[in-house]
Amino acid sequence: MSKKMVEQITSRDEDFAQWYTDIVKKAELADYSSVRGCMIIRPYAYAMWENIQSYLDKRFKETGHQNVYMPLFIPESLLQKEKDHIEGFAPEVAWVTHGGNEELTEKLCVRPTSETLFCEHYAKIVQSYKDLPKLYNQWCSVVRWEKTTRPFLRTTEFLWQEGHTIHETKKEAQEETTRMLNVYSDLCEKVLAIPVLKGQKTDSEKFAGGEATYTIEALMHDGKALQAGTSHYLGQNFAKSFGMQYSDKEGKLQYVYQTSWGVTTRLLGAIIMVHGDDNGLVVPPRIAPTQVIIVPIAQHKEGVLDKANELKDRIAKFARVKLDDSDKMAGWKFSEYEMKGVPVRLEVGPKDIEKNQVVLVRRDSGEKIIVSMDNLEKDIPDLLDKIHDGMFEKAKNLIENNTNNAVNMEEFKDIMENKIGFVKAMWCGDAKCEEKIKEVTGASSRCIPFEQEHISDTCVCCGKKADKLVYWGKAY
Repeated sequence: MSKKMVEQITSRDEDFAQWYTDIVKKAELADYSSVRGCMIIRPYAYAMWENIQSYLDKRFKETGHQNVYMPLFIPESLLQKEKDHIEGFAPEVAWVTHGGNEELTEKLCVRPTSETLFCEHYAKIVQSYKDLPKLYNQWCSVVRWEKTTRPFLRTTEFLWQEGHTIHETKKEAQEETTRMLNVYSDLCEKVLAIPVLKGQKTDSEKFAGGEATYTIEALMHDGKALQAGTSHYLGQNFAKSFGMQYSDKEGKLQYVYQTSWGVTTRLLGAIIMVHGDDNGLVVPPRIAPTQVIIVPIAQHKEGVLDKANELKDRIAKFARVKLDDSDKMAGWKFSEYEMKGVPVRLEVGPKDIEKNQVVLVRRDSGEKIIVSMDNLEKDIPDLLDKIHDGMFEKAKNLIENNTNNAVNMEEFKDIMENKIGFVKAMWCGDAKCEEKIKEVTGASSRCIPFEQEHISDTCVCCGKKADKLVYWGKAY
């Protein structure tokens, strides 16, 4: 039974897309709905999202942010107020044209993002510099009419948080943009065990209507990049379109400076593609719904289930633990929790009880460790930390081993045809070169990293003088 269950997953090196779909279904993360591109997030995946939410919500509140909720619908006239913004989102917008049997006098957009709603609200409630800053966030879903969809990675409707803040000065707004990007970076690296590149998007890749977009980019096992989170400095573009003004200390009217930032349920897709293997999901311990699964061995024998329940009560004080005392065979249980990626499996049977020990099995490496029952309060948290660190290092090695330098287009094309991962190359700043690189190699600009290197003096595309290093890659 257990062997068959594992065989149901396509090997990730054989067909990565099918492997991903297999894991989403077999690990019971999501199911398809009757609306194209919309998914049902099942309890196990939603529990991971709740743990991500819990971490971020705490960080947001520590940095002075408050949660609010904005309407689902945006009137067309409101969306039209910021020209670049509506043009950027137009192809993805879903419109409501009827209420019941009556045609609406004005179309309503199902929110693709909520900048315009926040702007309208802020323009009403802010009068003086004493009202600033306003640091709001909302947890909600948004709709973008995607042409091609894949569970978690790109769906018509998805869950996210969107932060929207306004400030007195440009400096404050820019500091906020960086601060929130660093919160996202901490989430990925310290909680999800996913290393990220931090940098700025090029103008052609930035948020529609914004002045600058900052991003964290992760690398998936198949060598494709994934934009894991973005933070946008919007300047005064929206403020001027929506009349967001305040009286400064001298009584003069000034426009506010604005930011917006967000991460989505696509992070669950990143977890699958960075950490998963041919046996299923591998969940980072810090967001795992179940961190320790107890599997009793020969549970029909006297004392085994009593001991397993006693261990569960002890472990519950410091870790998320579950006991599987169902009548399924132990081997079936091993396969099931391996598929679901539970970080630690604890086995306890009659011989273990005699020796006052348990067997701990690491999901990430398969390593078995025998530990004394007396030391579980120390050994299990230590092991969970080691698993996180091991997963992070493995993912970091993937980036380091699959990042190559290119100084001309021949090298660039050769790397893209024969290797996977990121390409580091110099760029002159001309959007035409960026477009040509994408056309010729299939690689888009991922970010201009904050930590710059100088690998040549000339643009990889046109050969003109270049002083910007850019990470390029094929992306989801």
